[in-house]
Amino acid sequence: MELRPFGHPDRRVSPLGLGTWNLEIDDRAAAIAALRRGVDLGLAHVDTAEMYGSGRVEAIVGEALRGIRDRVFLVSKVLPSNATEAGTIKACERSLKHLSTDRLDCYLLHWPSTHPLEGTIRAFEKLQKDGKIRSYGVSNFDVEGLEQAVRLAGPGKIACNQVLYNLSERTVEHAVLPWCEARGIAVAAYSPLGATRFPSGKVLDDLAAARRATPRQIALAFLIRRKSVFAIPKSGSVAHTEENAGAASIELTDDEARRLDAAFPPGPWRGLATA
Repeated sequence: MELRPFGHPDRRVSPLGLGTWNLEIDDRAAAIAALRRGVDLGLAHVDTAEMYGSGRVEAIVGEALRGIRDRVFLVSKVLPSNATEAGTIKACERSLKHLSTDRLDCYLLHWPSTHPLEGTIRAFEKLQKDGKIRSYGVSNFDVEGLEQAVRLAGPGKIACNQVLYNLSERTVEHAVLPWCEARGIAVAAYSPLGATRFPSGKVLDDLAAARRATPRQIALAFLIRRKSVFAIPKSGSVAHTEENAGAASIELTDDEARRLDAAFPPGPWRGLATA
């Protein structure tokens, strides 16, 4: 699977990864098998958060990555309520313990916090200096928030903005995605197959049939056709992981992308979702 720059030319990551939101409700053995199979297939971008299952998901991820940690680009997130300077450092150390690792490849602020962003970024810088994280970024930030983060951190420091992005929810294309693309900031799409249900439609089904693919594979291929976008679908089974991985080999034509664009229009600008 191709690797792409993730917020820095020398930091290269697979465009398809493995999300873990709500993984704690799946069968634990099946979830671990799905994660390990994903890594074997090249889906080496594993995303989690301290919020997921109140640390239980990080523990599942840690178990799944035992013996293969060095093959993975591992991301976790600090809760905004914990994002003071001292609180961010403590939260990171908890996550490292849950994950049974000594470092994160990227650490994100889960969504904008009421705590001053200056303190969160100071903590990120200290964690990076101490070797506990290799890069840092944000999640669910709009352009105004991104501008503040870049102003405080300095150019080239914010590696990623993780946002809700799928065929049915394309709000980020109005402003956030082009802003990040212009500055070399990676955009990680969470819930890339739909936040509540997978979108359906004749165009999607027809394209999938023509490509001998599944509609989900086409939906993922539509997102990652943009070189700044990384999709992290969650999977609780090996079969679903293998299906997701198949999207990496699908390169949509301009005509196919236009058909999907017309069938699933971005809609009016409403501001960025922050859930």
